[in-house]
Amino acid sequence: MMIDTLNLDQLRVFTAIAEHGSFTAAARQLRRAQSAVSNAIVNLETALGVALFDRGGWKPVLTEHGRALLIDAAAVLARVDQLKSRAHGLTQGLEAELAVVLDVMFPAQQLVALAAEFRQTFPGVALHLHVDALGGVPQRVLSGECDWGVQGTLPDIAPELAAHAMPEVAVTPVASPAHALAALRGITVAQLREHTQIVLTDRSAGTEGRTFSVFSEDQVLTTDLGAKRAMLCAGLGWGFMPHSFVEDDLHLGRLCELALVERTARNRSMPLFAIHRRNAALGPAGQWMLNWFLESGDR
Repeated sequence: MMIDTLNLDQLRVFTAIAEHGSFTAAARQLRRAQSAVSNAIVNLETALGVALFDRGGWKPVLTEHGRALLIDAAAVLARVDQLKSRAHGLTQGLEAELAVVLDVMFPAQQLVALAAEFRQTFPGVALHLHVDALGGVPQRVLSGECDWGVQGTLPDIAPELAAHAMPEVAVTPVASPAHALAALRGITVAQLREHTQIVLTDRSAGTEGRTFSVFSEDQVLTTDLGAKRAMLCAGLGWGFMPHSFVEDDLHLGRLCELALVERTARNRSMPLFAIHRRNAALGPAGQWMLNWFLESGDR
């Protein structure tokens, strides 16, 4: 086997024949002479030591080995195209990678949309997504671990950070239908204090000793929004949750919205801010990210 004689042009010819169904169609698509296409495949088969096409019929048919190796050939060409795209981007000032940390309150469907649109727009830029809570978001951006953050829950913006207001997230007080509060109407703050509250927390120094929308002295603290939801559904307490996160639970009756007498602006919705370090210049992908965050309310 003379694998060292294999080249990318041969792989492109191989995939073109498989895609278009014949040597003639592949030659037309590649703008090559048919003889050049045939020679490329003969040389590739020699280099690999296997027959890629059965030429016994009126059109070439992939052999069993050909079908298996076509997957690898396509993967190699995709990685090469990604390499070329990334190299071109670097010469144009495009970032090699972008790290983003999102508050746990950031809607999951928007996170998926962000990742999908970013990969389509910047296929050569590695995207690192992190999720954190409260002071953990700005801490990661300030430390330089992340280039961008979406800060929520925590109302203060560090002076070293530039902040851009985003659409707010609707917040809903919920509990299990079996919870004692679920049967009440016109729930007062005093009644809330009598029951365990499930509270989101974090480990950052920026929120040490501080609480947000906490009413009960009896609390269960968690750093994970999914764990908070599970405890709420299990009837272990009540708490505020982003509406989009528990929308299905409310619809299916796993949770119910509590009828509070009074709702402040703070526990009706939570502001979100796109943040980045003031002293860090935005590259093309970073600027695209800013525009995406600012337009997220239109999606």
